Amino acid sequence: MSVLYCITYILSCFTKHSPQYRVLMLGRVLGGIATSLLFSSFESWLVAEHFKRGFEAQWLSLTFSKAIFLGNGLIAIIAGLVANTLAGTFNFGPVSPFDAAVCVLAVGMAIILMTWAENYGDQTEGKSIIDQFTKAASAIAADEKIALLGAIQSLFEGSMYTFVFLWTPALSPNDQMIPFGFIFATFMLASMLGSSLASRLMSRSNLRVESYMQVVFAVASGSLCLPVIIQFFLPDERSDSITPGGRLNLLGFCIFEMCVGIFWPSIMKMRSQYIPEDSRSTIMNFFRIPLNIFVCVVLYNVSAFPISVMFGMCAIFLAMAGVLQRRLLVVSEKHNRTKALASVEEKMHDSEAEPLNI
Repeated sequence: MSVLYCITYILSCFTKHSPQYRVLMLGRVLGGIATSLLFSSFESWLVAEHFKRGFEAQWLSLTFSKAIFLGNGLIAIIAGLVANTLAGTFNFGPVSPFDAAVCVLAVGMAIILMTWAENYGDQTEGKSIIDQFTKAASAIAADEKIALLGAIQSLFEGSMYTFVFLWTPALSPNDQMIPFGFIFATFMLASMLGSSLASRLMSRSNLRVESYMQVVFAVASGSLCLPVIIQFFLPDERSDSITPGGRLNLLGFCIFEMCVGIFWPSIMKMRSQYIPEDSRSTIMNFFRIPLNIFVCVVLYNVSAFPISVMFGMCAIFLAMAGVLQRRLLVVSEKHNRTKALASVEEKMHDSEAEPLNI
C-alpha cells in the first residue's frame, strides 16, 4: 500500500502538466486517494513491524515524535524552500515543484521496495473491500474507545484543515503584503516545538497521553477563539502591513500549530493502543470519511459566514474533542481496572486449583 501511495501521487503530479480540466480533476482524485494512503498505510506498517520485531511498545512514542519533528516540521520547511527556489529563483515555472516531488517519490518507492518487508495483515480468503469496511464498522461499534478516538481525530483534523484555508485571510483581511512564506516556516517551527514537547510528555511513565491531551485541546480551542475576540475589540485597520490584531492572531496561530505538533504523535500513540492490528488501516480510513465530509461542507459554505464565525466553530469542535478525550480517559481507566481485576481473579483461581504437594 505504501508503494501504491508513491505511484498514485506520482500520477497526480504528472497531471499538473495538462491544461484540461478533466485531467486536473483526475489528478485531484488521485491526490485524495494518495493522501488517505499516506495517513494510514505507513503508520499501520510501522506499528505491525515494530511489534513483529519484538521492540518495546514505549519506543513507538519516540518514533512518532521524531517522524512529526523531522517530517511535518523540518522536511516541510526544506520542501517549501526548494519549491520556492525552483519556481521563483530559477524560473522553472509553477509545475516544477511537482516534478521535484516525482523524483523524491520515486526515490522513496525504491527504498521501500528494497528495504521494507511486506506486511500482508489478515490474509483471510474472500475478504472484499465491503467485508473489510463491515469488520471495521463492527469494531468501532463494539468498542467505545475506538469510536471516541475516531470522533476526536475527526473533530481535531477537521478544525485543522479548516484553519489551513482561514489563516491567510485572517492575517491579511485587506490584502496586506505580509511574508506568508516566512509565517508558514514559523508555523512549522511551532509544530516542531510541539512534537518535541510531546516526546518529553510521552516519556514520563506517570503521565498518560489521554490526560495531557485534554489540556492540549483546551489550549487549541482557546487559540482559535482569539480571532473571534479580536473581531469585537480590535476592528480592522487599513494598513500596508500586518495590523496589531493580525499580530495577536499570529501568536494564537503559532500556539495552535504547537498543539498540532503535540497532537500527531499523541494520536498515533493512542491509535497503536486501541485500534486492533488486523483492521488498523481500514479503521483509520473509516475515520477519514466524516472528516472529509466535514471539510467539504465547511469549505462549500465558507463564503456564507464571516471568518470569525468559522474560527468560532473550529474552537467549539476542539472543545468537543477535549470533552470526548475526557470520556476516553474514563473509559480506558475503567477498562484497565476491569482487566487487572480479572487477571488477579484468574491467578487466584489457578492457585486454588493447584494440588497440594505433601
